[in-house]
Amino acid sequence: MAKESMKAREVKRAKLVEKYAAKRAKLKEEGDYAALSLLPRNSNPIRLHNRCKLTGRPRGYMRQFGISRIQFREMASQGLIPGVKKASW
Repeated sequence: MAKESMKAREVKRAKLVEKYAAKRAKLKEEGDYAALSLLPRNSNPIRLHNRCKLTGRPRGYMRQFGISRIQFREMASQGLIPGVKKASW
């Protein structure tokens, strides 16, 4: 389970990315890298980190489902993910 502060930091970064997306695109199009460097660092989408929607775990993230591999395995074992059968794990 991730710390609440880490989850909050990711939410804050996501808001900054959304807020500055249009401005960042415009500056990139113009090639004004000096003005681009003055924007907040956390407004760059590269700084976002994928986290499990259920636990906040940053590692073993499965994009297709939006959860970590551990949660995926638990949910598949319980039959909560349709179309997934337990093979030999």
